[in-house]
Amino acid sequence: MNRITKRFDELRARNSKGLVIYIGAGDPDLGTTCKLAEAFSDIGVDVLELGVPFSDPLADGPVNQLSSQRGLASGTTPARVLETVRAIRAVSQIPLVLYIYYNLMHRRGVAEFVREAACAGVDGLLVLDLPPEEGGEYLRLMREAGMSAIHLVAPTTPEDRIARIARTATGFIYCVSREGVTGVQDEVPQHIPRLVASVRRHTDLPIAVGFGISNPDQARAVAAHADAVVVGSAVVRLVETCAANPDAVSKVREFASSLLNAIRKT
Repeated sequence: MNRITKRFDELRARNSKGLVIYIGAGDPDLGTTCKLAEAFSDIGVDVLELGVPFSDPLADGPVNQLSSQRGLASGTTPARVLETVRAIRAVSQIPLVLYIYYNLMHRRGVAEFVREAACAGVDGLLVLDLPPEEGGEYLRLMREAGMSAIHLVAPTTPEDRIARIARTATGFIYCVSREGVTGVQDEVPQHIPRLVASVRRHTDLPIAVGFGISNPDQARAVAAHADAVVVGSAVVRLVETCAANPDAVSKVREFASSLLNAIRKT
């Protein structure tokens, strides 16, 4: 069974909520990425999203854009990200999703990339700029590879399109908590319960909510409505802040633990 599906089945059986953590692969280097993945696995993070560095990350705000730049500067390529996934798989079975822009897959060849990702141990792909309506061949390849095709739903997504997205998604649905790009926010949007309810009308898949969640209190509030909480920019910013600190991995681990503790108490 796909690791993502298995993990969410386990969470449901325990009536527990999940934590999805996003980090930029290769920020500040791929060795640190591997260490962070192992740390997240040790404390029980449910899904790890690895952002594959790209020169034009249009869905991302300044924090994650800069992380992508640092990843590119450290020599991180899609092939090297897959090498890192293989290294992570030597020590951990944490469910892994690649957060990626379509151009990177297209340049390699979509069929080749999907096959190589599955062989490396990737469990799912979140392709930011590939609309599900245009992803027929990609979705077929993902089904054959046994990987989850994660789709986004935004607050502005019409109900009929939510239904179409839900029909092709696997693994979980990623609900974007607000309009715009990724980035830390001061408050949790008030429309999250309504957005989650709209998606639930069309799917039994787990629903994860992200974009802007930056502290344990916000994570707890979102977990009251969603099956999982996604935290990205706040973790990426901490990775940047602590990059020169020999205890950087421990500090990021401590922050992730605080998020987990908040979510598990929901």
